[in-house]
Amino acid sequence: MGRIEELDRAAAAASGSAQEAAAQALTTIDWLIATIDADRADGLFGRWGAATVIDARTGEALVPQALFEALHERAGLEAAWPIGNAGLLQTYASLLSAVDADRNRERWLGSDLATGLGLDGAHFIPWEGSGTLLARATHAASVLLASGGEFSWYSLAEGRATRAVLSHEHDGSRALAYAVAPAPGTSPLLVALLPVAQAESIRRELDDAASRLRWNAA
Repeated sequence: MGRIEELDRAAAAASGSAQEAAAQALTTIDWLIATIDADRADGLFGRWGAATVIDARTGEALVPQALFEALHERAGLEAAWPIGNAGLLQTYASLLSAVDADRNRERWLGSDLATGLGLDGAHFIPWEGSGTLLARATHAASVLLASGGEFSWYSLAEGRATRAVLSHEHDGSRALAYAVAPAPGTSPLLVALLPVAQAESIRRELDDAASRLRWNAA
Protein backbone atom coordinates (compact mmCIF):
# COMPACT_ATOMS: atom_id res chain seq x y z
CA MET A 1 0.00 0.00 0.00
CA GLY A 2 1.31 3.46 -0.90
CA ARG A 3 1.86 6.22 1.65
CA ILE A 4 -1.07 8.31 0.39
CA GLU A 5 -3.34 5.28 0.52
CA GLU A 6 -2.26 4.67 4.12
CA LEU A 7 -3.22 8.21 5.04
CA ASP A 8 -6.55 7.97 3.21
CA ARG A 9 -7.43 4.67 4.86
CA ALA A 10 -6.56 5.91 8.35
CA ALA A 11 -8.49 9.15 7.83
CA ALA A 12 -11.54 7.20 6.65
CA ALA A 13 -11.33 4.80 9.58
CA ALA A 14 -11.11 7.71 12.05
CA SER A 15 -13.99 9.66 10.52
CA GLY A 16 -17.06 9.66 12.73
CA SER A 17 -15.45 7.27 15.20
CA ALA A 18 -14.68 7.53 18.90
CA GLN A 19 -11.25 8.60 20.09
CA GLU A 20 -10.22 5.01 20.84
CA ALA A 21 -11.02 3.94 17.29
CA ALA A 22 -9.25 7.00 15.90
CA ALA A 23 -6.17 6.17 17.96
CA GLN A 24 -6.27 2.62 16.62
CA ALA A 25 -6.49 3.98 13.07
CA LEU A 26 -3.32 6.00 13.70
CA THR A 27 -1.40 2.89 14.75
CA THR A 28 -1.93 1.42 11.27
CA ILE A 29 0.60 3.96 9.92
CA ASP A 30 3.89 2.85 11.46
CA TRP A 31 6.00 5.69 10.07
CA LEU A 32 3.56 8.35 11.27
CA ILE A 33 3.44 6.97 14.82
CA ALA A 34 7.23 6.77 14.94
CA THR A 35 7.45 10.35 13.69
CA ILE A 36 5.05 11.76 16.29
CA ASP A 37 6.79 9.79 19.04
CA ALA A 38 10.16 11.20 17.95
CA ASP A 39 8.84 14.77 17.90
CA ARG A 40 7.36 14.27 21.35
CA ALA A 41 10.65 12.97 22.72
CA ASP A 42 12.52 15.92 21.18
CA GLY A 43 10.10 18.49 22.62
CA LEU A 44 9.34 19.98 19.21
CA PHE A 45 5.64 20.53 19.85
CA GLY A 46 6.59 22.99 22.59
CA ARG A 47 8.06 25.34 19.99
CA TRP A 48 4.63 25.82 18.43
CA GLY A 49 1.74 27.86 19.75
CA ALA A 50 -2.01 27.34 19.68
CA ALA A 51 -4.22 27.19 16.62
CA THR A 52 -7.78 26.27 15.77
CA VAL A 53 -8.52 23.12 13.81
CA ILE A 54 -11.34 25.00 12.04
CA ASP A 55 -10.19 26.11 8.60
CA ALA A 56 -10.75 29.87 8.34
CA ARG A 57 -11.32 29.58 4.59
CA THR A 58 -13.94 26.82 4.59
CA GLY A 59 -15.29 26.87 8.15
CA GLU A 60 -14.76 23.10 8.30
CA ALA A 61 -12.62 21.14 10.75
CA LEU A 62 -9.33 19.94 9.33
CA VAL A 63 -9.89 16.57 11.03
CA PRO A 64 -12.84 15.24 13.09
CA GLN A 65 -12.76 15.70 16.84
CA ALA A 66 -11.92 12.08 17.62
CA LEU A 67 -8.84 12.19 15.40
CA PHE A 68 -7.89 15.63 16.76
CA GLU A 69 -7.95 14.18 20.28
CA ALA A 70 -6.14 10.99 19.30
CA LEU A 71 -3.34 12.97 17.66
CA HIS A 72 -2.87 15.21 20.69
CA GLU A 73 -2.92 12.23 23.05
CA ARG A 74 -0.25 10.50 20.99
CA ALA A 75 1.83 13.68 21.04
CA GLY A 76 1.44 14.00 24.81
CA LEU A 77 -0.39 17.31 24.49
CA GLU A 78 -3.42 18.71 26.26
CA ALA A 79 -5.97 20.29 23.96
CA ALA A 80 -9.56 21.47 24.16
CA TRP A 81 -11.43 21.19 20.89
CA PRO A 82 -11.19 23.08 18.60
CA ILE A 83 -7.93 24.66 19.87
CA GLY A 84 -4.82 22.54 19.61
CA ASN A 85 -1.10 22.59 18.93
CA ALA A 86 -0.30 24.50 15.74
CA GLY A 87 2.66 22.29 14.84
CA LEU A 88 0.63 19.11 15.14
CA LEU A 89 -2.28 20.56 13.19
CA GLN A 90 -0.10 22.14 10.49
CA THR A 91 1.74 18.93 9.75
CA TYR A 92 0.22 15.58 10.71
CA ALA A 93 -3.42 16.66 10.92
CA SER A 94 -3.02 18.23 7.47
CA LEU A 95 -1.69 14.95 6.11
CA LEU A 96 -4.68 13.10 7.57
CA SER A 97 -7.31 15.62 6.57
CA ALA A 98 -10.22 14.26 4.59
CA VAL A 99 -11.42 17.83 3.93
CA ASP A 100 -9.89 19.19 0.73
CA ALA A 101 -7.16 16.62 1.26
CA ASP A 102 -5.12 17.45 -1.82
CA ARG A 103 -4.85 21.14 -0.88
CA ASN A 104 -4.03 20.45 2.76
CA ARG A 105 -1.35 17.91 1.90
CA GLU A 106 0.10 19.89 -0.98
CA ARG A 107 2.06 22.17 1.34
CA TRP A 108 4.25 19.22 2.32
CA LEU A 109 4.00 16.89 -0.66
CA GLY A 110 4.33 19.60 -3.30
CA SER A 111 7.37 21.73 -4.09
CA ASP A 112 6.14 25.33 -3.74
CA LEU A 113 6.86 25.80 -0.02
CA ALA A 114 10.28 24.17 -0.16
CA THR A 115 11.22 26.10 -3.29
CA GLY A 116 10.09 29.36 -1.68
CA LEU A 117 12.52 28.67 1.14
CA GLY A 118 15.38 28.00 -1.26
CA LEU A 119 15.27 24.27 -0.53
CA ASP A 120 15.02 21.19 -2.71
CA GLY A 121 11.44 20.73 -3.91
CA ALA A 122 11.07 17.38 -2.13
CA HIS A 123 12.43 18.69 1.19
CA PHE A 124 9.19 18.32 3.16
CA ILE A 125 7.96 14.97 1.88
CA PRO A 126 7.52 13.22 5.26
CA TRP A 127 8.77 9.76 4.34
CA GLU A 128 11.84 10.92 2.44
CA GLY A 129 15.09 12.46 3.63
CA SER A 130 16.25 12.73 7.23
CA GLY A 131 14.44 14.15 10.24
CA THR A 132 10.72 14.30 10.86
CA LEU A 133 8.35 16.56 8.99
CA LEU A 134 7.81 18.69 12.09
CA ALA A 135 11.56 18.96 12.69
CA ARG A 136 12.09 20.18 9.13
CA ALA A 137 9.16 22.61 9.33
CA THR A 138 10.28 23.94 12.72
CA HIS A 139 13.83 24.54 11.50
CA ALA A 140 12.72 26.18 8.26
CA ALA A 141 10.22 28.48 9.97
CA SER A 142 12.72 29.45 12.66
CA VAL A 143 15.43 30.24 10.10
CA LEU A 144 13.04 32.39 8.05
CA LEU A 145 11.86 34.32 11.10
CA ALA A 146 15.44 34.90 12.24
CA SER A 147 16.55 36.05 8.79
CA GLY A 148 13.88 38.70 8.42
CA GLY A 149 13.28 37.56 4.84
CA GLU A 150 12.54 40.26 2.28
CA PHE A 151 9.64 41.73 4.27
CA SER A 152 8.74 41.39 7.93
CA TRP A 153 6.00 42.66 10.22
CA TYR A 154 5.82 42.98 13.99
CA SER A 155 2.62 43.95 15.76
CA LEU A 156 0.51 43.42 18.85
CA ALA A 157 -2.71 41.44 18.51
CA GLU A 158 -4.87 41.23 21.62
CA GLY A 159 -1.81 42.48 23.50
CA ARG A 160 0.30 39.58 22.22
CA ALA A 161 3.42 39.98 20.10
CA THR A 162 3.12 38.64 16.56
CA ARG A 163 5.73 38.30 13.83
CA ALA A 164 5.28 37.55 10.14
CA VAL A 165 8.15 37.18 7.66
CA LEU A 166 7.88 36.80 3.90
CA SER A 167 10.84 35.17 2.19
CA HIS A 168 12.74 36.39 -0.82
CA GLU A 169 11.50 34.94 -4.09
CA HIS A 170 13.10 31.69 -5.22
CA ASP A 171 12.28 30.38 -8.70
CA GLY A 172 8.93 32.16 -8.63
CA SER A 173 7.94 30.88 -5.16
CA ARG A 174 7.83 32.46 -1.71
CA ALA A 175 7.15 31.27 1.83
CA LEU A 176 5.77 32.93 4.93
CA ALA A 177 6.43 32.13 8.58
CA TYR A 178 4.19 33.38 11.37
CA ALA A 179 4.60 33.35 15.13
CA VAL A 180 2.38 34.53 18.00
CA ALA A 181 3.08 34.96 21.70
CA PRO A 182 0.80 32.76 23.83
CA ALA A 183 0.24 35.63 26.27
CA PRO A 184 1.21 39.29 26.67
CA GLY A 185 4.84 39.65 27.68
CA THR A 186 5.89 36.23 26.38
CA SER A 187 7.95 35.33 23.31
CA PRO A 188 6.20 34.37 20.07
CA LEU A 189 5.82 30.69 19.22
CA LEU A 190 5.53 29.29 15.72
CA VAL A 191 2.02 29.10 14.31
CA ALA A 192 2.26 28.77 10.54
CA LEU A 193 4.62 28.02 7.67
CA LEU A 194 3.02 28.28 4.27
CA PRO A 195 3.69 28.88 0.59
CA VAL A 196 2.66 32.25 -0.80
CA ALA A 197 1.33 32.51 -4.33
CA GLN A 198 0.32 36.20 -4.25
CA ALA A 199 3.02 38.08 -2.39
CA GLU A 200 1.62 41.54 -3.13
CA SER A 201 -1.78 40.73 -1.66
CA ILE A 202 -0.16 39.38 1.51
CA ARG A 203 2.01 42.49 1.77
CA ARG A 204 -0.95 44.84 1.32
CA GLU A 205 -3.01 42.94 3.86
CA LEU A 206 -0.28 42.97 6.50
CA ASP A 207 0.70 46.57 5.79
CA ASP A 208 -2.92 47.65 6.25
CA ALA A 209 -3.89 45.53 9.23
CA ALA A 210 -1.18 43.40 10.81
CA SER A 211 -2.61 43.75 14.31
CA ARG A 212 -4.96 40.79 14.36
CA LEU A 213 -4.43 37.07 14.68
CA ARG A 214 -4.08 35.26 11.39
CA TRP A 215 -3.60 31.83 9.84
CA ASN A 216 -5.75 30.03 12.42
CA ALA A 217 -3.73 31.31 15.39
CA ALA A 218 -5.62 31.07 18.67
